[in-house]
Amino acid sequence: MNNKLSGWDDTIVALATAPGVAAIGVIRISGFNTFSIVSKLFPSKNLSVQPSHTIHVGLLKDGNEVIDEVVLSLFKGPKSYTGEDTIEISGHGSPFVQEQIINVCIKYGARIAKPGEFTQRAFLNGKLDLTQAESVADLIAANTKASQKTALNNIRGGFSNELQQMREQLIQFASLIELELDFATEDVEFADRNKFYSLIEQIRKTTDKLILSFRLGNVIKNGVSVAIIGKPNAGKSTLLNCLLNEDRAIVSEIAGTTRDTIEETININGIIFRLIDTAGIRSRGKDIIENIGIEKSLEKMHSADLVLYIYDANTMLKDELLQQEKIFKDAGIKYFLIANKSDLIELKAVEFSNASILQISAKQHLGIDLLKEKLYQNTVDNSVNTDHTIVTNARHLEALLQIKISLDSIKVGLDSKLSGDLLAIEIRTCLFHLGEITGEITNEDKLDYIFSKFCIGK
Repeated sequence: MNNKLSGWDDTIVALATAPGVAAIGVIRISGFNTFSIVSKLFPSKNLSVQPSHTIHVGLLKDGNEVIDEVVLSLFKGPKSYTGEDTIEISGHGSPFVQEQIINVCIKYGARIAKPGEFTQRAFLNGKLDLTQAESVADLIAANTKASQKTALNNIRGGFSNELQQMREQLIQFASLIELELDFATEDVEFADRNKFYSLIEQIRKTTDKLILSFRLGNVIKNGVSVAIIGKPNAGKSTLLNCLLNEDRAIVSEIAGTTRDTIEETININGIIFRLIDTAGIRSRGKDIIENIGIEKSLEKMHSADLVLYIYDANTMLKDELLQQEKIFKDAGIKYFLIANKSDLIELKAVEFSNASILQISAKQHLGIDLLKEKLYQNTVDNSVNTDHTIVTNARHLEALLQIKISLDSIKVGLDSKLSGDLLAIEIRTCLFHLGEITGEITNEDKLDYIFSKFCIGK
């Protein structure tokens, strides 16, 4: 792709570092007039004759007025992030000074960049494909080691390489099949159908592997929501505080202390778990506020990825617990049963069809490490290997599901000895969905939507 689309031949500027007071702030400017604009502000050197990838220190001026003492990093296109002439201005981290620099760049011909526009230009100029560009946003948002490594692997082209191999192999066979159409009257066959069938099987396995990786990818990227549910005084808030290792929720022997949900996060082996402490669930009373809290608890129970149902091991009846487990099963809710206060009595673990009771004492911090281990194991099954390609983007998943449908159609066509022209249609459909992921097939509206979710300076 190239940057000949309308509106992509101008020069853009934006703050590349986080807004606010800091030691330094970096302002990025990119586009055809980058060097002429910045040269007007940096009279001590002729920037246009300076080599690319060099650093220059001096005063930034608007006429005779000194704005700041800065460091300029020069990147001449196409050897830059965007593929265009780019300069990064590192100045002092005063929001007032940063605003002055940006305004004077606008005064001499730049405009404020749209969200993600620098990365969008990198994509349009062939510096990144679309999956790599989206991984840039994932890396910026990374909050764990696992999410960082997954994003870096995709930026380096891990996902793109797998897709490119699939695409090239399909294009090769599509070309041979379409060549047959030119010799239709001579009944020749250039594409070996047996080899093609084996290729489709191989690509299908790769596609299935990528689709299956999305479950883990979604966990790595977005974390796991865990609702702590139970009756009043079961120890929900105590368990939250224990998992966080701090007094986040109010703990009281008075039933109904927690009226609203409290949400906090913990990191277990590189996976973020979003813990939701809820109001105790019991029969509705006259307290309107408490009833609202109970409704919210039920909502969280149904929307969470996992429910920790905590109960008092001293008072809970087995029949009541079985009934609660049936509610979870009927609703398709993933859950753990947590027997709290089990330090006060001798309790033997009771096995159920889908879950084992975990015995803990939140007050005494007993069994908490085992609970964390179970949370992690239940989420990722085994250790996270972020060196392999992991799909984290819902847009990519949707395209992969369409690719899988196309591959199945091609297999059916081969089994039924479908004619070459009809097979070619199915192959082109598959190639279309592959191109949607990497950006070979796209449009301006889709690109604008994807990059609008980036921060402005990226």
